[in-house]
Amino acid sequence: MKLSLALAIFTVGSAAANRPSLTINVQDGNFADIGGLDPSLSWSASSTTGDIDLDYGIEAAAKPTTDLASLPKNIWGKASTNVNGWGLSARAEFQGTDFTNADVEIDASNEEAELDIHLEASAGDGFSVSKVEATKRLESDGADISVNPRYNVDTEETDVVLSYAKDGTSVKVTASQDAQSVTLSRQVDDENRIAPTLASNGDISIEWERDLGEDNSITTTLTPNEAIDVEWKDASWTASINMPLDGTDITGTNVSVKREVNF
Repeated sequence: MKLSLALAIFTVGSAAANRPSLTINVQDGNFADIGGLDPSLSWSASSTTGDIDLDYGIEAAAKPTTDLASLPKNIWGKASTNVNGWGLSARAEFQGTDFTNADVEIDASNEEAELDIHLEASAGDGFSVSKVEATKRLESDGADISVNPRYNVDTEETDVVLSYAKDGTSVKVTASQDAQSVTLSRQVDDENRIAPTLASNGDISIEWERDLGEDNSITTTLTPNEAIDVEWKDASWTASINMPLDGTDITGTNVSVKREVNF
């Protein structure tokens, strides 16, 4: 049985700034020394200049080393503003200390038009768009409807996600030229929600969410011949269990547990 345990230990900091978060990962559940630990420290802050809101942060390895350049895992920054009813934001993330190339995300949102636009790209010697999508929301006869066309520039794949929700029932259709899937979600009662998904290739999965009250819930997803996934949320704790399937046999168990504590 393989056991992967990820435990978010604690969060520390001052009230004047966002608190840094320390996460420690334990791989496979056993190790000879602290080499099995993979601690990382993340920190973020924000400021304002004119009409532009700035957010920035860093995630770094929290382990003894004489090579300081090896500590940063990623460094990111985000700028947001409003122009003529549009909320605009641009976020750039650098991997480690390599500032020659950045992953970029650009978002534009108009609440009045109920329209969102999202773009992903990379910026280095030039600017290369990898993904672009838009989401249009509308209401009709008490139902919430959304249309979400998506285009992957790298793979030239295009699909569209159609969502319809009314009176505790929602339908989500994802369609492309090569594949389609339908998810029907039904709130059976105040505590239980069932959501089966059927794909055009014959694959099927069933999700069951049980509300335990007070921000507690258990969500179980069964994908025949693939896996059983269980997510248990208990207030600030979240436990995820993955059990791969070979027919009806469970071939292993992967577990992750995390919690964030603010002081």
